[in-house]
Amino acid sequence: MESQHPYHNFQAAVTACYDQQIATPNTKSTPNNNDNNNSSYYAHAQNQVASLEDQLHQINQQNSPIRNNKSFNEDARSTQTADGIADVQGYFIISLVVLIGDMSRGVMYPTLWPLVEMLGGTEVTQGFTVAAFSFGRILASPIFGERSVEYGYRSTLLLSCAILLLGTLLYAQSTNVGSTEFLILAQTTLGIGSGTLGVTRAYVADVTPTRGRTRYMAYLTAVQYGGFTVTPFIGAAFAHKYDNAENQYADFNVEKRLFVWNQYTAPAYFMSLVCVMTLVMLYAVFEDRTRDKAAKKKSSTDSNELANSLTWLGITVYDAAILGCMLLNVATKGCISSFETLGVNFALEHFGMDSATTGYAVSIFGAIGVVALLNMGNIERYLSDVQMIVFGIVIMTCASATLIGIREDQEYNMGRYLFVLFMVYSIGYPIGHTAVIGMFSKVVGRRRQGKLLGWFASAGSFSRMIFPIMSGYVAQYEGNSALFVVLVCVLATSLLFLVSYRDILQTFSR
Repeated sequence: MESQHPYHNFQAAVTACYDQQIATPNTKSTPNNNDNNNSSYYAHAQNQVASLEDQLHQINQQNSPIRNNKSFNEDARSTQTADGIADVQGYFIISLVVLIGDMSRGVMYPTLWPLVEMLGGTEVTQGFTVAAFSFGRILASPIFGERSVEYGYRSTLLLSCAILLLGTLLYAQSTNVGSTEFLILAQTTLGIGSGTLGVTRAYVADVTPTRGRTRYMAYLTAVQYGGFTVTPFIGAAFAHKYDNAENQYADFNVEKRLFVWNQYTAPAYFMSLVCVMTLVMLYAVFEDRTRDKAAKKKSSTDSNELANSLTWLGITVYDAAILGCMLLNVATKGCISSFETLGVNFALEHFGMDSATTGYAVSIFGAIGVVALLNMGNIERYLSDVQMIVFGIVIMTCASATLIGIREDQEYNMGRYLFVLFMVYSIGYPIGHTAVIGMFSKVVGRRRQGKLLGWFASAGSFSRMIFPIMSGYVAQYEGNSALFVVLVCVLATSLLFLVSYRDILQTFSR
């Protein structure tokens, strides 16, 4: 007869204790006897639980082979070890996967606009090029999500990183091909390869205890944000080394058949190397886990009358709150994607900054934003989710308004633009958008989460696809100042909604 794992005995002991306690009051014994029986059952169960907890702790400390047992992994994925993570090594590799996913656009950020311009593109072309990344991510996210359920994390992440590697190689060939359409194809491939955010978050949920999951998710968000906003310094370094007329590497260019090394391709080849290293770690070190399909939660018996009441739109207040959170996600991500699209172009035309300087500035302010993300727990002690969102959107609105009225034929002080970047990348976006994510997760916690979280992620990617295209058209045909008028209107509308329905949102996010 096959012996049971202590984890199953632990469950059985607790269940038996509970059943006995419930059954005891139904007997016909006297109250005193009932009290004695309950005390006896309780003491016995306590001893069993303590003994079994010791066994589980010893198993975890000794790294017993039984940790690789499939049934144990399925039943006790989130068993807390000494540092709170069941698989520390796996968590760091997952963080690396998240990092390179957003590095693939962060490293290319300083030289993307110069490359588009060299290939004969305009601001509109730049908008489509930036949007192509998010388009690829939208395409891949549901496919990778399903694949991780069927085939596990390791196989899915190996495939995604291989596609990301292909995207970097295609990007590096864009100067050889000499076509903006080919560059857009490369960007789409990069987006497909980085479409594993849902998969990586599911893995983190598997290996972390419930009570500490929010903290580890925040760390993962900080890694993602750092990949996009901090790593541009790498691309800026390549741009500075190979595209600065004042040093010996000016217009440095190495060509050998298909291999071209210059300020445009060096970031792509650097990312190729990082992708290869990640693939090796996933194949040789990463311990696979089979992802379970999300179990459906039972409906709450104490339905909230407020949540089920209808609004003037004909939908429930709860559904309106969900929709409102998604729109806040669209507004905040849309604003940052507009800066991503035309930030370098704007700095070159109006503030006398080159692409390298702009990349360094974004990296520095992005690093400050990462610090803000890592301290969200401390900020939450003083501000609610709604208050943090209001604060973040106000900062982003003021930053965008600062750039309204910029004349196309005039150059302004660099400090003005640096101050705007600081407000957006260091304060407004990291605090405001992260609070939107936190509030949405709390609101959704009242119902089944899977599909809604998927829609939330898709809304963000859709925003990152639409806003860059819109930014390109507005900037080319109406001017940069008009673009910031649009951003102020979008953010102000979001702020008006948030202030008007703050009480409802706070009620649902408790």
